[in-house]
Amino acid sequence: MRVCICGGGNLGHVIAGYLASQQHCEVDLLTRHPERWSQELVVHTPEGIDLHGTLHGVSSDPDHVVIGADIVLLCLPGFSIGSVLQQIGHSLSPHTLVGSIVSSTGFFEEALRLLPASTPLFGFQRVPFISRLESYGHSASLLGRRKLMRIGTEHVNDKQALADQLELLFGVPVEVLSSYYEASISNSNPILHPARLYTLWKDWKPGITYPRNCHFYGEWTEEASEMYILMDEELHRLIEVLPVTPNCLPTVLDYYDSYDAASLTCKLRSIEAFQGIMAPMKETEAGFVPDLRSRYFTEDFPYGLNLLCRMAKERNIDTPTMDLICQWGQQMIQYADNNY
Repeated sequence: MRVCICGGGNLGHVIAGYLASQQHCEVDLLTRHPERWSQELVVHTPEGIDLHGTLHGVSSDPDHVVIGADIVLLCLPGFSIGSVLQQIGHSLSPHTLVGSIVSSTGFFEEALRLLPASTPLFGFQRVPFISRLESYGHSASLLGRRKLMRIGTEHVNDKQALADQLELLFGVPVEVLSSYYEASISNSNPILHPARLYTLWKDWKPGITYPRNCHFYGEWTEEASEMYILMDEELHRLIEVLPVTPNCLPTVLDYYDSYDAASLTCKLRSIEAFQGIMAPMKETEAGFVPDLRSRYFTEDFPYGLNLLCRMAKERNIDTPTMDLICQWGQQMIQYADNNY
């Protein structure tokens, strides 16, 4: 099976290395920086096993790595999806499956707009791995993996065959959702990260500094959990009017085996794979300030939470908490755009 990975971030490294370590998979990579990549990738697993994968090809030219691929898998931030889809469009054959490792940042919306109407599409409901880059183009760590993956599809004739292919590649069961909306609508990063960021820095203005950075999850607060739960309730009001299977998305309390903000806070603080993850901050001479250029801001607000708010508005669903936090996030991004 030929798979082309698009993107060289945390997930791109781990997935490319993981798949390339398997004998039944030939992996190519589309990246803006092919000169920085080794043909050999090492992926460190939680079990202490090092997976060694050999990439078939690495290029910035889609004609060198996309043509002939059975699957093209995007491992990209939301702001890159549209431009990469435009870049690879002419290199796709009618049978090539185009997927995204993240569906909650507008993948289906962009793919349906930019690619031919017959292009078979799929997207993961949640990322299969928790990944961390170690040495760019050389090594990365697989910190955690899901026991079950779910995908949304559009224009895929044999959905079970696709699920079987992905199950072979990733080594875990794969379920097909009834609608691509079920993969696109997420109560993970698009509302999880903004809830925490807002409660951390809702009073921040340029000139304010902090004496230290903090752990994003390890010091998670009950206030952040309260905001997360409120946004999740609003999101589920939107889900009620979408063409999806009832109860297709568990509430955050159900998903994290919690019953209120306090128990959710304890759960998020204790997740092993989240340990050591710091808040997106940068150090200045005066102290620490929010890193407004981090993907927590550039990804989760304009290509995550904003998408949900727009969908709700189009359907006359009130989402006051999501709107409040989305507007705050956009204001923070404007600080960065104004050369802060």
